[in-house]
Parts: sequence; C-alpha cells; structure tokens
Amino acid sequence: MKKFLSLLLAELMVCSLAACGTAPASSAAPEATAAPASAQTADEPVELVVFAAASLTETLTEIAEDYKAVAPNVTLTFNFDSSGTLKTQIQEGAACDVFLSAGQKQMDQLDAAADPAVNTEGLDFVAEGSRLDLLENKVTLCVPEGNPAGITSFDDLADKLAAGTVLMAMGNSDVPVGQYTQKILSYYGLDEAALADAGVLTYGTNVKEVTTQITEASVDCGIVYGTDAFNAGLSAVDTATAEMCGQVIYPAAVLKTSAHPEEAQAFLDYLSTPEAMAVFEAVGFAAV
Repeated sequence: MKKFLSLLLAELMVCSLAACGTAPASSAAPEATAAPASAQTADEPVELVVFAAASLTETLTEIAEDYKAVAPNVTLTFNFDSSGTLKTQIQEGAACDVFLSAGQKQMDQLDAAADPAVNTEGLDFVAEGSRLDLLENKVTLCVPEGNPAGITSFDDLADKLAAGTVLMAMGNSDVPVGQYTQKILSYYGLDEAALADAGVLTYGTNVKEVTTQITEASVDCGIVYGTDAFNAGLSAVDTATAEMCGQVIYPAAVLKTSAHPEEAQAFLDYLSTPEAMAVFEAVGFAAV
C-alpha cells in the first residue's frame, strides 16, 4: 500500500512539473501571433479643403486625380475663386486647410510674419514654416478669335485705349490679375478711372470671368494669365515683362485653422514634386 501511494505521489509531482513548464509557452503564444493594432486599422478618411486661385482650376483638378494614388484616404475639396475673395472667406471663418493665392498680397494679409504695412489687421492664419512660393505665371494680352480690333501688342493697346477705340476686360482691383493690369496701365501712364469713365474698360470678379468675356468676343481684348489663355485656347498677342507688372508669384501655405495639419502639409509638399510640377508646367506655369 505504501509502495502504491509513493508511486502515485511521484506521478502527481511529474504532472505538476510538466504543467508548470508548458504554462509560459502557452501564455506567450497569443502575444507572438497578435497583429499590430495599426495593421488591423485602415487609415481613416480625411477631407482637405483647399482654397485656390481660379487660375489653378484645371491643374489642381487634374492633380487631385493623381493624388488619389498617393493618399487614397484623402479627399480634396476645392474652392476656386479670386484670391481676394478667398482671403475674405478665410478671415471670416470659412473652413480651409490649404490656401494657394495668385498674389503675394492676399497671402501677406493673412500672415503674421508679413509686413504690417500689408497685414494691416494683424491677422495670423498662416502656419509657421509652411509658406512657400510655389509657382510663377505670366500676364498676357489676349484677343478673341480673328482679333477684330487688330491689336498687336501692349504698346498698341495703350495707344488704342488712349484713343478710346477699343474695349478691354480686366480683373477687379481686389483680384491679383486686376492688380497686375493696374500696374501695366500705370506703366503706360494711363488713368484707369478716366478709362472707365470713357467706357473702354469692363471688369471681372476673377480671371475666369475676364477670360470668358474674351472668348465670347464681348470685348476687343483682355488681360489674363498665360495659363488661362492656354486652357481657353485664346490667342495671346503679347506677354507683360516684369518691368511692366512685376513677377507673378503664387504663394501657398497650410492654415493654422486646419483640422488636418499633417495631411495638409503632405499635400502641399506633393505640389512641389516632379509629378505635380509636370501638370503645372504643361499649361505654362513655372516652378519658382
């Protein structure tokens, strides 16, 4: 009997030791096979709201299609208008992640780091370190099909405006293309107010409206960006020099009010890549 009990106790001890030896292995198994949480959860969808100058409509729409392959979880929603209108909307609280302006002035008016003489209201919307000069454009003198007024150059236009024999379309004073046009008129010593009173000027609230007036031949000519002339199939009879109106630089920045600053910066970075620049350059933009 004692011998039996001794054998029984020995067997129980062996079983206990075996159980203790295998326990760590079994508890470690789930940890070794568990997938990382990040691998189990797909990137959450993000909507980026991009405010952009009207002259960027065609290029950014194309780039948005290409960007789907780069960031499939990001949806780009665009608001295209004159840079002045967009600046006002941002200032009034409109949701916006990235701003692309057709002029430095409108970006400066939102940038606390800009000259206070331009940012007169002390606005602080531009995220520090995100602003860059993205593109350069050209200002062109365009005519309707057939060029009925026979306009050949800016010099010729200046003479005909002074004589009151042509009707020209230009952007409003709060629109960058209108501001560049004002510089050209000043370069030739022409008084915009006097020309308007003489009935030889018409206006557009953005560059697309000016382009439409030329395309529809409701005017004899108009001043628009070279990229808009290209996209509309217009004939450009002359191109303004930097001496006439300065450089046409498009700044871009992430805004401090962005709900998705990391994704906004990633999209802004993408706009400087060779792939995106190829789209811009195809219509006449140039990298700065």
